[in-house]
Amino acid sequence: MKIQDITVVITSFRSKQKIFKCLDSIADGVKIVVIENSNDADLKKEIEAKYSSLECFLSNENLGYAKGNNLALSKVKTKYALILNPDARLEKDALKNFLKSAQEVKNFAIIAPKIQTADDLAEKDQVKRKLIEVKNVKGFAMFLNLEEFKDIGFFDSNFFIYFEEIDLCRRLLKNKKKIFLDSSVRINHDGGSSHDENINFEMELSRNWHWMWSSFYFYRKHNNYVYAFLKMSRKFFSAIFKSLFFLAVYNKKKSLVYFLRFSGILNSMLLKSSWYRPKIF
Repeated sequence: MKIQDITVVITSFRSKQKIFKCLDSIADGVKIVVIENSNDADLKKEIEAKYSSLECFLSNENLGYAKGNNLALSKVKTKYALILNPDARLEKDALKNFLKSAQEVKNFAIIAPKIQTADDLAEKDQVKRKLIEVKNVKGFAMFLNLEEFKDIGFFDSNFFIYFEEIDLCRRLLKNKKKIFLDSSVRINHDGGSSHDENINFEMELSRNWHWMWSSFYFYRKHNNYVYAFLKMSRKFFSAIFKSLFFLAVYNKKKSLVYFLRFSGILNSMLLKSSWYRPKIF
């Protein structure tokens, strides 16, 4: 196997400040598919001109993580795909080490990096075991054996962001698929900062709405409505109280954040779709 057996897929939204470092970390000749959710035609032109193995698709709407990655994966022709966030960067030999592990456990569904930070490097178990079987992984970097997904599909497109990778891992485990962490793969991830800094507050509002919507939907999907209601009811009433409190003390930004949290839970409770989108012009 060789790195040309891998396609890297990236779903991006207003990530110009981050995505070039990500793309620069990918070895020459590796196929790359980018879904640009902000419909930035200038960015598409720029990255396609700079990276010869890259195709950028404008989504015409903000699809979010689940739909965006599903669209990217539908365009992959290779045996393997690496889902990568635009604020992540591959360390040397990351792709080669993924392939080495793929030869060791040929029936895997997902392999994800165990080493992300200097603290991870210090863990004693790094020298004891290379591959560790787990129940779920973080969504910023996931190496997929596409053959293992033919019977279950990829992400649940009802999610916009949050919980989609945990949901996918649960479905894989129910179908007796295998998920691993790989201590030989190093990928640096900034975390929570894949977008440009000038839209931080709007993205914070979006994150709060979707975290609550996705939480309730996830618990309802994998348990039942009553379980989800009991699990989220404390956060629901807390969000109402805090929104009113911060409004009373003239902190409009914090009031709005908690109102969005309340709205996210309420919409999920009412079985409405994950409709909120950041208001960015």
